[in-house]
Amino acid sequence: MKKIKYQQPTKRQFIVGFFVVVALLAGIKYLTKTTPEYEENVQSTLYSPKPNRILSVPDYKKAFPDSQSVQIVAAEKWGVSPVQNREDAEKRMKELVYVGESPYYHVDRLSNSIPYLVPRAAVLLQDIGQAFYDSLYNKGVPFNQLIVTSVLRTMDDVAKLQRHNQNATDRSCHLFGTTVDICYNRYHAVTQPVRDDSLKYILSEVLRDKRQEGRCYVKYEVKQGCFHMTVR
Repeated sequence: MKKIKYQQPTKRQFIVGFFVVVALLAGIKYLTKTTPEYEENVQSTLYSPKPNRILSVPDYKKAFPDSQSVQIVAAEKWGVSPVQNREDAEKRMKELVYVGESPYYHVDRLSNSIPYLVPRAAVLLQDIGQAFYDSLYNKGVPFNQLIVTSVLRTMDDVAKLQRHNQNATDRSCHLFGTTVDICYNRYHAVTQPVRDDSLKYILSEVLRDKRQEGRCYVKYEVKQGCFHMTVR
């Protein structure tokens, strides 16, 4: 085998080779360079969950069709016997739970009802408010409270309502402490206000889930601007 003789590179060859290597290293460094903004985006992608989408329900009336005739059966099953007036209500506190204050919902100024529910309905309302908060958080929406507009009505309240509200019947579900109205066109801002329609979409998702779980009956009330709900 013929021995290959090693030749020492010339000065020119050495300089050219040196600059070629420097250029290659510079190119590699440029291609792999990261900026603070890039690193922040990477961290955000890796560790920050993407907010869930707001979907709503396809049709409010179809999703929440439970009429008075359906809800009254549950109201009579799970509720108290009708309360005549506020004095009578005070005597029934062993059967009812005060729902006037909660971190999960805001009770409107009540003129035709009082803030009491049977325990089963009070737990449901609390669960709905908490689920609404959870959904707001998961969707990246600022916290807003639900607004409760009607709760337990006395017989005197119903008689007063019948003078100007055709939907107020003698056998109102609200008489039994099982039923609550949650408005969908107003909300109580906790951090910052959000468009009412966006919050309505989220609320409808929560109520649809509770209804599908068999927790409640829900009626979409157009004229009253609320979801009329009775515990199951």
